[in-house]
Amino acid sequence: MRKILPTDWKRRVRHFLLDFDARIDFAVFASGAGARELYERFSTFMDRFYVGRWKRWVFIEPLSEAATIGLAGLILLLALAVPAFRETADNDWLKKSDLAVTFLDRYGNPIGSRGIKHNDAIPLEDFPDNLIKATLATEDRRFYDHFGIDIAGTFRALITNAQAGGVRQGGSSITQQLAKNLFLSNERTIERKVNEAFLAIWLETRLTKNEILKLYLDRAYMGGGTFGVDGAAHFYFNKSVRDINLAEAAMLAGLFKAPTKYAPHINLPAARARANQVLDNMVDAGFMTEGQVFGARRNPATAVDRRDENSPNYYLDWAFDEMRKLVDTFPKSYTERVFVVRTTIDMRVQRAAEEAVENQLRQFGRDYHATQAATVVADLDGGVRAMVGGRDYGVSQFNRATDAMRQPGSSFKPYVYTTALLNGFKPNSIVVDGPVCLGNWCPQNYGHSYSGRVTLTQAITRSINVVPIKLSIAIGNNPRNQWNAAKKGRAKIVEVARKFGIVTPLPDTPSLPIGADEVNVLEHAVAYATFPNKGRAVTPHAILEVRTGAGDPVWRWDRDGPKPRQVIPPSVAADMAGMMSHVVSEGTARRAALDGIPAAGKTGTTNNYRDAWFVGYTGNFTCAVWYGNDDYSPTNRMTGGSLPAQTWHDIMTAAHQGVEIKDIPGVEVPAKPTAAAALAGQGDDSRPAPPPILTRRGAETLVRIEKLLDEAAKTIGKTSDAAPPAPITTGAVKSRDNPASDNLASSIDAATASTRKN
Repeated sequence: MRKILPTDWKRRVRHFLLDFDARIDFAVFASGAGARELYERFSTFMDRFYVGRWKRWVFIEPLSEAATIGLAGLILLLALAVPAFRETADNDWLKKSDLAVTFLDRYGNPIGSRGIKHNDAIPLEDFPDNLIKATLATEDRRFYDHFGIDIAGTFRALITNAQAGGVRQGGSSITQQLAKNLFLSNERTIERKVNEAFLAIWLETRLTKNEILKLYLDRAYMGGGTFGVDGAAHFYFNKSVRDINLAEAAMLAGLFKAPTKYAPHINLPAARARANQVLDNMVDAGFMTEGQVFGARRNPATAVDRRDENSPNYYLDWAFDEMRKLVDTFPKSYTERVFVVRTTIDMRVQRAAEEAVENQLRQFGRDYHATQAATVVADLDGGVRAMVGGRDYGVSQFNRATDAMRQPGSSFKPYVYTTALLNGFKPNSIVVDGPVCLGNWCPQNYGHSYSGRVTLTQAITRSINVVPIKLSIAIGNNPRNQWNAAKKGRAKIVEVARKFGIVTPLPDTPSLPIGADEVNVLEHAVAYATFPNKGRAVTPHAILEVRTGAGDPVWRWDRDGPKPRQVIPPSVAADMAGMMSHVVSEGTARRAALDGIPAAGKTGTTNNYRDAWFVGYTGNFTCAVWYGNDDYSPTNRMTGGSLPAQTWHDIMTAAHQGVEIKDIPGVEVPAKPTAAAALAGQGDDSRPAPPPILTRRGAETLVRIEKLLDEAAKTIGKTSDAAPPAPITTGAVKSRDNPASDNLASSIDAATASTRKN
């Protein structure tokens, strides 16, 4: 057998590679030749269809470009529509509804509802013909003619809006609006409009026109917390949608465009003007004649008076958002969508908070150039007892207590002083109030002066700005580099604030220790509960208990909610409470002092007086109050010790009525004046002085007396045509000739006695 030499296998490998390379070259050559031949054949074939000269530029080129652009646009639209089709992945989308939640206060009394429950109890045939015509004439006249997108209506809306220089007419069809209600949000973006268009076509392929119209009438938001025209008819007119007349149908149809703006219980003139426009639309569309709508114009609809049924809407919106997040934590197999939720709200405290804010703004808002306010009252376990997110929910639903981010000013300083105590300082530690600079930034005190050597207690009582900056440098503990020391100190301050419950971003800036970073009212209020809680931080919450619509228990805060967290030692919390109590008793928040109730807190005022705060607590509650303007315009030199402190005082005075007063660890109980001292201060007149303001019950009594006088005047006018009525008097003297006067006198006697008690 011949032995294979090394040169033999090398030669064979070289021959193999040459053969492989030749085959590749031949294949490429043959492919190119074949491609050229195919191209020549294709060119010869296409030459038969050649169009030249003017025909090419008039017909062929435009069609070619349109096809190219159309194909590219179609691919883009399909790419944008992918998220929309994901929304339809659930096969149960038609039956699935949003949460339907009935809210109770902490004592089990109904206070309102949120969400939507699909209700198809009334078939489309039972809806009044006037309502159907009003809806179609206003929202989509060609509803039964288009395929889900009204192209002609869209172009008409674009032209109208362009001529008007703004949005005067909507281009969305009823099907598109239903797609948005079922699957999408209200954000105004191109992506949402594209998704809306695709989903509208998708709905048209799966539902009949009548089914789409029925769903739209059942699920559209109609203002006042109601969904669907039947719920709106009950809320606004106290009747079923089956029984509404033409004027009421026009008013309901006008709500689809802007339910909050045109809600008749909020703005009846605007609602009637919108209803009149709907009647014009019905005539223009040919659904009715001018004579048929004349009666509805002369006798417009009147909504039921709901002014005495005010719900804590800002609180309910926040509680509903919390309920949504809570339901997401339930097992995926859980399909229940109807719940009854017992909340932490105390309606007595809620009404006191609303009245305190409104009274202060009405009396002093113009002088201080302040138009908005927000406040939160919470238990020391984090349960929110009251929430005011703005002056008027009907005007603005933006919740300034939970969603507005505002600089806290000096009310942020307790986190700085707490960090200092955790790093070896004491309440009586001495800090020099003198000039200090970090780079080119040099903080100034409120009076542009310095106090020299002060204790931490004196510094927080007088709200000195320089001291927190110097504390941030000292906490950083880097004598060689003041800038790095301050940066390290601020990191420790942010860490403490996070432990307390401040979750909003806190960017690292030199002015952070004096409250330059933004927080919201809710988290700021509940974070302060750490001080009276002996160093235990709690979580703000609105829900105490969740049950199904049938009453089965689902979730409880005391069993399933997060537990308090020990974040600072009790001794530090007590020291901080003792220091902050001086702010109320002798510092910048003296207006917040409560008679016989230990209190502590901190004021806050930001640059140019844009924001004014007072955040404080007792042994029972914590409360934060903010005043300012939505447009960030400055107030007229309003400080945290003015309206915020006074509002806090009024709210907390009402909140502690009938409540066992608890002490704050580290705060001495203020001494109450003795009876002898009180009498001595009154001089010879031992009668108690009248209250500084009329109580709510007293005000209601006076209003009731006024109504009684009006009713009696009308009755007397009807029953005494010949002779003038006898004068109406209170007390034991009553008119003999007119029984209406007798009833009035006895009613006024009772009301007057009630007023004297108040």
